[in-house]
Amino acid sequence: MSALPPHPPERPVIRSAEDIAALVNRGPSGKGHANIIVLLALGGVFLDAYDLTTLSYGIGDVQKHFGLTGSQTGMVAAAMSAGTIVGSITGGWLTDRIGRYAVFMADMACFVIAALVAAAAPTASILILARFAMGFGVGMDLPVAMAFLSEFSKLTGKGSKAGRAAAWCPTWYAASSACFLLVFALNAVVPASHPDWLWRASLGFGAVPALIIILVRSRYMSESPLWIARHGDLEKAAAILRVTHGVDPVLHITVAPEPEAPPSPFSLLRRPLLPRTLLIIGMKLVSATSYAAIAFGAPSLLATMLHMNRTEVLSVSILLNLVFALTGGLLGVRLTRSFGSRPITLAGYAMQVVGIALLAVIGTPHSVAGIWLVMTGFALFLFAQGFGPGCQQMVYPTLSYPTELRGTGIGFTNFIAGFGGTLTMWALPGLYTSLGTQIFWVILIAPVFGIALHLVLRWEVFGYDADADPALRRVRAEPRSMSAPERLCPSNPMR
Repeated sequence: MSALPPHPPERPVIRSAEDIAALVNRGPSGKGHANIIVLLALGGVFLDAYDLTTLSYGIGDVQKHFGLTGSQTGMVAAAMSAGTIVGSITGGWLTDRIGRYAVFMADMACFVIAALVAAAAPTASILILARFAMGFGVGMDLPVAMAFLSEFSKLTGKGSKAGRAAAWCPTWYAASSACFLLVFALNAVVPASHPDWLWRASLGFGAVPALIIILVRSRYMSESPLWIARHGDLEKAAAILRVTHGVDPVLHITVAPEPEAPPSPFSLLRRPLLPRTLLIIGMKLVSATSYAAIAFGAPSLLATMLHMNRTEVLSVSILLNLVFALTGGLLGVRLTRSFGSRPITLAGYAMQVVGIALLAVIGTPHSVAGIWLVMTGFALFLFAQGFGPGCQQMVYPTLSYPTELRGTGIGFTNFIAGFGGTLTMWALPGLYTSLGTQIFWVILIAPVFGIALHLVLRWEVFGYDADADPALRRVRAEPRSMSAPERLCPSNPMR
């Protein structure tokens, strides 16, 4: 008896943008290069973190090289964070208006030019402007990178939207570690008489990953099929799915879809999105403030509090990032699939409270035991940041908003939070001069506020599909007239 031929698989039918979203949520069939696009988006995040880390060690050499005052040094340190403020609101809006691909490639070009100018900066003013431009690129990149991670990933299981979005955090710490490793290697060969070569080389190296991404863009990068579908081109969205997801859908369109009018950005400040937006802004302000004060400031704090030399500071910074921050981020990504986003975030805040309190109580150590306790405080904070708030502060905006508002929502919340990070970086040198290690009592307010915020606004984003939420269809249909109150957390069968 001859075996019957295999039954051909049924081809999915596309009638609307919702069918495109359903196919994306199902995930790639095993063919296509959706996963490569995800990796390229994470490459953008890697570049963001690398550029933000480069001067966390070399800021002291910059100050000496240009003869800067404490306030001027704060301006150099804060310039990139200030750039992210402008870049976030601009990039988020453009991501939803002109598409993900165009914005992504524009910010890669921005990275290349700004990194090379910063490396060759002859004056502090040019360095500040170049760092501002780099920050502008970072601000543009985060909304579009997170949109790519969501819109090329399935809804649940391994490689889910939440897991991919959370992966931004270990990627961030891997980049921070790579930056410190590069500086460590350069420190071994750069002449002591030219300390400026160290920070110049590390800044210039930031152009390399951006150039690599630009070179491979023509083969793998494509526009988001969800964004294309929401703009009325189902045929092009289906063509992208054939290449990226390995599916061959059948178009069955009785009436040609009209491009949907983009919702008003003010929808973010109306129900049902307002409580989510407030929660996300609070999360980002907490992370921006505490991260800028402790993680970015760690090299200077270690040198001052523990009287470490350059090699010791670099070694400890690498250890803290690789062993604690990166490990915490990887663990947070894994546990999110089992416990959800909210419990992981609360656990991370609780650990940060313990770590910062330890630093505040010990202050400047005067014994070996005190030194180890200070190191434990830094390690616990970085582990907790990667494990909880660090992962989830980008998961929440990425999954809380629908496709039409995703870039705008991420950009707007980053814009607000950017002020916290910028003010912290600018004020930290002066505050540390006046308060010393008592500054940790002030920083402790941040995670305590984060815990209180999540206890009041009980929103779980894991397993939630904003594009399928009936409550948000009214946001699309009535972009300027959302008045009916909605529940903060609609029915979610995944939780």
